[in-house]
Amino acid sequence: MNASLLQVSAEKHLPAALDLLRRLVAINSFTTNASGVDAVAQLTAEAFAPLGFTAELVRCATPGTGHHLFLSHHSAGADPIVLVTHSDTVFPPEEEQSNDFKWDERPTEGRIYGPGTVDNKGGTALIWLMLQILHDCAPEAYAQTNWLVAANAAEEITGDDFGRATIQHCGGKARAVLVFEGGPVDAQGWHIVTSRKGRNTWRLTAEGKASHAGSKHHEGINAIDALALVLPDIAAQSNATEERTVNIGMIQGGTVVNRVPHAASAEWECRATDPAALQRADDFFVSLSGTATNGTKLITERTGHTSAWPGSVASEALFHLWHEAAAAMNLSAVSVPRGGLSDANHLWHLAPTLDGLGPHGGNAHCSERTADCSKLPEYVEPNSFVPKAVMNVLALLKVISS
Repeated sequence: MNASLLQVSAEKHLPAALDLLRRLVAINSFTTNASGVDAVAQLTAEAFAPLGFTAELVRCATPGTGHHLFLSHHSAGADPIVLVTHSDTVFPPEEEQSNDFKWDERPTEGRIYGPGTVDNKGGTALIWLMLQILHDCAPEAYAQTNWLVAANAAEEITGDDFGRATIQHCGGKARAVLVFEGGPVDAQGWHIVTSRKGRNTWRLTAEGKASHAGSKHHEGINAIDALALVLPDIAAQSNATEERTVNIGMIQGGTVVNRVPHAASAEWECRATDPAALQRADDFFVSLSGTATNGTKLITERTGHTSAWPGSVASEALFHLWHEAAAAMNLSAVSVPRGGLSDANHLWHLAPTLDGLGPHGGNAHCSERTADCSKLPEYVEPNSFVPKAVMNVLALLKVISS
């Protein structure tokens, strides 16, 4: 397939894709704004219906959230190609209002600012654009392919029920899993994500003994002191050689300064690509439970787990198709790991998987703009849609024909 023919189609449909993105961004879809998430799902379903997709809504297992959306385009006898996005964002309605964070086109900057423009409503719009191109330029291949567009209602809280629901919709089989989180481009080329770190979250609780800080200080057991002594050892589990990071993100303790604190706690996350590296850190965290030197009781508890996507030979082979597609456009695509989590962490066992297939943008999860521009909100670069869509379509045609 000639890339220039695909580009003509992409440029023809780009205004409609950006209009879809504008309408999606106008709906607040903070993860626990269930009605907003469902409104995004409804608008998405309406946009894909003319392309032959039928919609099914599945309730998310997390209380207070909306529905996962599954859009199916069936073809007999073929495992589906799964195109993954999400309907939710991280911005509560009051944050959008207080920061006046909304759709904001700035052509001189080559950017469109707004909640979800790159994470991940931009990904949804790019999927729509790609399918329009395929419908125009390769109608037979399009019609004979079993497509499943899967939109997570609660991706930002990294639940795993969406992965289970997607696998169920596929009957446990797929040809490829393609995740449309934002895809940066730099001097190396267009980044295609081929692995992601896993994450475990932990809590350490310190139980001491309260007493009067003046007259009975010696009778108290200071839980904060015990916590402070062990936190450096927790942080030291970060290990560049093992590509493992530990971030202590929350600390709580005490009530007033004239009382020896009887309780304190800390929470942290640990990330690594290699499951064994995560396990080694876990073993250390478990070993912290016991009695501190000052008599404080220490209790560690793992509060969450997201498996790593360590990459695979099959995913690298799939990436090679994107590398070839980029070369056909006189561009380059590079295989990269990523430290953040996505639905790929839950779906990579299903089929060869790639991520970062969405448009280029930046500042995801940020809504602030300062006068000196030291802080800028989330944005997408609209001129990244056409080349990324064409690259994706060229590679997909090889997937379909294989």
